[in-house]
Amino acid sequence: MRVENSPTFIDGAPFNAIGGYLKEKFGHKIIKLSLDGGFTCPNRDGSLSFGGCLFCSEKGSGDFAGDAAAPIHDQLEDQANRLRTKWPKGKYIAYFQKFTNTYGDVDRMRRLFYEALSYPDVIGIAIATRPDCLDEKVMGLLAELNQATFLWVELGLQTIHEKTAQLINRCYPLSTFDQALENLDYHNIKTVVHLILGLPGETRQDMMDSARYLAGLPIFGIKLQLLHIIKGTRLGDLYTAELASPKQNDEAALYEDLTMAGYIQLVTDMLEILSPAITIHRLTGDAPRTLLLAPRWSVNKTAILNGIRQEFKRRDSYQGRLFNGAPAYLVSSSRPSL
Repeated sequence: MRVENSPTFIDGAPFNAIGGYLKEKFGHKIIKLSLDGGFTCPNRDGSLSFGGCLFCSEKGSGDFAGDAAAPIHDQLEDQANRLRTKWPKGKYIAYFQKFTNTYGDVDRMRRLFYEALSYPDVIGIAIATRPDCLDEKVMGLLAELNQATFLWVELGLQTIHEKTAQLINRCYPLSTFDQALENLDYHNIKTVVHLILGLPGETRQDMMDSARYLAGLPIFGIKLQLLHIIKGTRLGDLYTAELASPKQNDEAALYEDLTMAGYIQLVTDMLEILSPAITIHRLTGDAPRTLLLAPRWSVNKTAILNGIRQEFKRRDSYQGRLFNGAPAYLVSSSRPSL
């Protein structure tokens, strides 16, 4: 039997899904419209490195975003027109997804962000970025936006482990993430953190440690992303080379393909230790089928999501069942003052 004090999530879900949270808050279906603001990344333009992270595609994780050649208004209009038949009363969050959306000229950022907010039925904005691209001017703009609209900022942490971070060419230490989160929390800005599951060399325990690290931090949401090996990425090249010549390439040989059953178990375990207040924004992710090298089972997203729900039902469990109420600082030498 489920314990009496177990949380009640929207629509009877066993976890705090962002869709339900937004519908309850705004009274309508809320849809994210993915935008390309024409930004780049310090990990691509030579400021820190070239080529981006090991797994990053040429589109900078924005494979489904709008066309950078089109104005923000037109990108929103194109996507909204395609969705109005399905959700005629829906409202929108303008999602600046592609590359690092706080890297560049702050005045240009302000123009783009406010252009998005001026579009009819846009009720808020989501901004994807890196923890090392939040200087004082950017933080001032974000604080301003946070007063003007519903805002969250997405940080691509991916892992808490420095060895993995170096392998994937993340180009910032965990302490930079800690400081960025502290600064965002100071301004009461909601933060959504990305973790990638299945990174080269990481064990199940490594991935659980990353989730435990985040479990009690003042974050608004989390994205759990299955590692997709994509054509045209450094990881894709290494993976292809490993297939052609097994164990000749040490970096690619580190990759071990998660099974669907194992992934379902892992995600359920992670959600059980997270605070029930954390909103869940992603449980697996998408990749263009024509570019996906592995894992091929990931294209069956419905089966994965249904499997996670079924696993919660089998356990008679829910998000936060094993949450201990305090963060576990497993890597940092001291707790950041958040």
